[in-house]
Amino acid sequence: MSTIFAPITGRGGAVVTLRLSGPQAFSITASLAGGLPAPRRASLRRLRHGGRVLDEALVVLFPAPRSFTGEDVAELSLHGGRAVLAAVSEALTALGARPAEAGEFSRRAFEAGRMDLLQAEAMADLIAAETEAQRQQALEGGLQGRYAAWREELRQLIARQEALIDFPDEDLPEGVAAGLLQGIGALRDEMQAALEAAPAAARLRAGLEFVILGPPNAGKSTLLNALAGEEVAIVSATPGTTRDAVGVRLDLGGVPVHLTDTAGLRETEDAIEAEGVRRARARAAAADFVILAAAPGEAFPPPPPGAAVLRVRTKADLDPGSPGMRVSARTGEGMAALRERLTAEARALTDRHGAAAPSRPRQLACLRDTVMALDMALELAEPELRGEELRAAAQALARLAGTIGMEEILDAVFAGFCIGK
Repeated sequence: MSTIFAPITGRGGAVVTLRLSGPQAFSITASLAGGLPAPRRASLRRLRHGGRVLDEALVVLFPAPRSFTGEDVAELSLHGGRAVLAAVSEALTALGARPAEAGEFSRRAFEAGRMDLLQAEAMADLIAAETEAQRQQALEGGLQGRYAAWREELRQLIARQEALIDFPDEDLPEGVAAGLLQGIGALRDEMQAALEAAPAAARLRAGLEFVILGPPNAGKSTLLNALAGEEVAIVSATPGTTRDAVGVRLDLGGVPVHLTDTAGLRETEDAIEAEGVRRARARAAAADFVILAAAPGEAFPPPPPGAAVLRVRTKADLDPGSPGMRVSARTGEGMAALRERLTAEARALTDRHGAAAPSRPRQLACLRDTVMALDMALELAEPELRGEELRAAAQALARLAGTIGMEEILDAVFAGFCIGK
């Protein structure tokens, strides 16, 4: 196993921390620092290599297995200049370490049993979180918090089923068979609820797509700029100014939303504008939510089939009597109400109703396979065939984070029932 290194803090600050992990982490650190400090105690050391001083750094050691990767780990907190980082990296390479590949520290942590796949994915989501709601979802871990309970429940169900198969004539508690089916059904329903909450969790993780759609010169670009709080799109009294999608990232109540302004909808002989109109319709059809904008006296464009929409009458300062949602980017009238409405829509689209939910395709596939196996187990009357489906469910669930071993199942059989042996 090679020794790897990489910065684990953002660059450009006053301090950058460089992590080494692997069998040579301590010997390489000792070569640079002239010795090793006590484990888990920060020590200021002057780093030297090739007869020259590289930097003064805080050195902390984390001996295996109580480290992030489960290997010997050393962390060097250096001054944040690029030249310092380059010089120390060059010295580490010369001493036998190599730069880490993307995700390699976490991969080693997983292989050492320091984290499971769900924990690794939750950590990646936390690092990438842009908004408060994304941060909370990452910290909750999605399925991570429920996986252990599901795993234990399935282990107990398999144990009961194995007892019915292997010890049919023994003194088993009454109602074991009926309780087994009831338990399978309850676990299946709980996992199905998680599957039904998956779209909301996935939307929160990736962010929502909101699109502004309307005729030319309806104030769409002005509306985008007002919601963004900056000049994102060009605003002109000339119809057809916007010919391509122009977007901005918004934080609406903790939910990340990409808000896109599109070309005005109209029939045109201009090939470029016609392409813009086509793209506008395509964007709206694929969006999570569509804001239909129209100026006073204009008809709202037809919404895409099945789309969730909000009709907004723009330029309200020119027509104070228009009904419905009215806004004026010029005077600010209605803008607060519009933002509140969009925030409510964003939260509704990402509301999981309290259910643990998969947010990645891999998690969704594992959970779906588990539910399918449990469905089959409920349909089968033969204990042996039902046991096979329960084991298939265990294998599918194990792909989420770990494995369910036979030893655990046997332990549960003998601990949970009066076998009389």
